[in-house]
Amino acid sequence: MNYLIFGGSGFIGTHTVNAIRESNPEAVIYNLDIEENNHGGKSVYVSCNVEKEIAADIPVSPDDVILNLAAKLRTPGHPVHEYFETNIRGAENVCAFAERHGIRTIVFTSTMSVYGASEELKKETTLPMPSVPYGISKLAAEKIHLIWQAGDAGRRLIILRPAVVFGKGENGNFTRLYRGIRSYSFFYAGRRDTLKACIYVKDLVYFMLYRLEHCTAHSELFNCAYAPAFSVEQIVETMKKVTGMKRHIFRINGTLLILAATIIRSLGGTGLGIHPARVKKLMVSTNICGKKMAASGYRFRYTFEEAVRDWYNDNSNQCLQ
Repeated sequence: MNYLIFGGSGFIGTHTVNAIRESNPEAVIYNLDIEENNHGGKSVYVSCNVEKEIAADIPVSPDDVILNLAAKLRTPGHPVHEYFETNIRGAENVCAFAERHGIRTIVFTSTMSVYGASEELKKETTLPMPSVPYGISKLAAEKIHLIWQAGDAGRRLIILRPAVVFGKGENGNFTRLYRGIRSYSFFYAGRRDTLKACIYVKDLVYFMLYRLEHCTAHSELFNCAYAPAFSVEQIVETMKKVTGMKRHIFRINGTLLILAATIIRSLGGTGLGIHPARVKKLMVSTNICGKKMAASGYRFRYTFEEAVRDWYNDNSNQCLQ
């Protein structure tokens, strides 16, 4: 059995390759991506743009597994049309590739953004109401994968909706938070109790491989997050504890922070990582329920504090990035 990872050059893909190699040293792992990366010899790189018909010249069998990680995801960060071109066309092309070659198993990484922004607890049964192009395009991609699975009773589909994923190589929300704390530029935006569901990247990919081994249904859907979700204050205090930072974080009126971010950005301060949309995100909970994941039989390898500590260790106890 081979592993075909679409979008394997990035953050989650790199950790997925490491986890597969750790659990199955003899596996052949193909990384199909526009960005070249053979993960130090752990994978075989195949140039691939999922926005176009996939004609990869590699040996494929029905027993192989597709892990579809390819996505435009940073939000804000891309023109609106790019989310749809990559996430929707990519899903269509990956599913068409699987159909042509008779591949029976796909794991698709979706996102918590399909639920939209609100304070209510989001379970897998919650009606998705995405409010940004990223979430809208990923929900459409879920439906494309579900149509593929429904085309043959012998096909398996595992859809994962991760909350904020953190770990070495992330350089996203958690990394910006850490840098903000370290540089004294982070403030609580109006409140300290905003819930921010999250998952350590290593537990996410270990869970992915666990479901591949234990999935018996035709299709599965899991939120991927610690349960219950942590508040932004809990996350900040854990980062401070693990990295030894001594900081007092002030709470500032959210409207004033948004105004300041807007002014800084208009003056060319984009390098500071301060964006009005990101300030707004800090003010709204992402309360994603991870109880189904926890009840599936999977045993988390890390508590939240252990995960942050492991991430810090992966960066030689120098930083979180």
